Amino acid sequence: MTPKIMMVTGEASGDLHGANLLRSLQAQIPELEVCGMGGEELASLGMEILFDAGKVSVVGVFEVFFHLKDIFSAQKILRRRMATDRPDLLILIDLPDFNLLLAKKAQYLGIPVFYYISPQVWAWRSGRIKTIKNRVDKIGVILPFEEEFFSRHGVNAEYVGHPLLDTVRVTVSKKDFYAQHDIAPETKCIGLLPGSRKREVSSLLPVFLAAARLLQDRFPEKLVFLLPQASTITSRDLEEAGLPSFQQELNIRIINENRYNMMAACDAVVAASGTVTLELAILQVPMVVCYKLAPLTYRLGKMLVKLDHFSLPNLIAGYEAVPEFLQAEVTPGNIAEELLTYLSSPLKLEKMKNALREVKEKLGDAGASDKAAAVALQLLR
Repeated sequence: MTPKIMMVTGEASGDLHGANLLRSLQAQIPELEVCGMGGEELASLGMEILFDAGKVSVVGVFEVFFHLKDIFSAQKILRRRMATDRPDLLILIDLPDFNLLLAKKAQYLGIPVFYYISPQVWAWRSGRIKTIKNRVDKIGVILPFEEEFFSRHGVNAEYVGHPLLDTVRVTVSKKDFYAQHDIAPETKCIGLLPGSRKREVSSLLPVFLAAARLLQDRFPEKLVFLLPQASTITSRDLEEAGLPSFQQELNIRIINENRYNMMAACDAVVAASGTVTLELAILQVPMVVCYKLAPLTYRLGKMLVKLDHFSLPNLIAGYEAVPEFLQAEVTPGNIAEELLTYLSSPLKLEKMKNALREVKEKLGDAGASDKAAAVALQLLR
């Protein structure tokens, strides 16, 4: 009998990690049938997409209200499929509130549940640990400290390594990247990475652009600013964030192709907090990390989150390896000042690269997708 799996994930990074996991599973069971919620990456591997993950990918408590109709529709469709064509295993990737509801349905139907890339209950809403313990058979965690944390609370957890170690790859040298984009060899490049969600771009890109202008005013040499355009962001989104007016004053290049080559070519980067900061850490690119939420979401989060740091490199390092700016601290002046320090101080630059090297070492070895697949297959059998 052909094994059947339902896989459910949210945003683009979850779709990518899910696809890598599915690829590892298909290597073991070529005839595997897979359905669920995901995006283009999972669809390209033959997964039957029951609901487009992009429709439920939101950040912030209050932002969720604008997507309630899609969230309810997705739950209804996935629950119905679980009941009418029962999968042998439910694999959940991130998206905690949505996925823990599905886990309850799976528990009721007697379907084993594997949670890959777990909810960050160590950061906030720790009351969910009990829910996870009751509804999830096993968790595959991707941050070094998570296995001990969950095990301490009685949750069956296994550290499988971070999937980014399998996917972050540079295919051209910095010299070749410069040549491809007609950038003079001695030029300093600064990355502007405002995120892949429209709300992030509209909130952060105007600040990043203003910081770029300040930095160029203060730096004696001409700089090149590299701005990756995610597939979820349109040219209109960039225009509405004020890009055209800054392009008249600054040398800004929009990069649509391999973003890891672009990131590795940067002397320093200002980035939205998220997965990209860990990608930069793996590439050992100096960075400034910014996080800005809707005011109401921020006030609520401030009451619930109990962390000294919010960026992934700092959480893994256990100290401030990279500078962080939160909410009102996200200003052009603060960002430009930090970036200028990197460009002007080789010692500070080297110190940060050493810290990022430590972060990468703490992540362990590559092969997370294969290790997670092995855990999933144990539950499947």
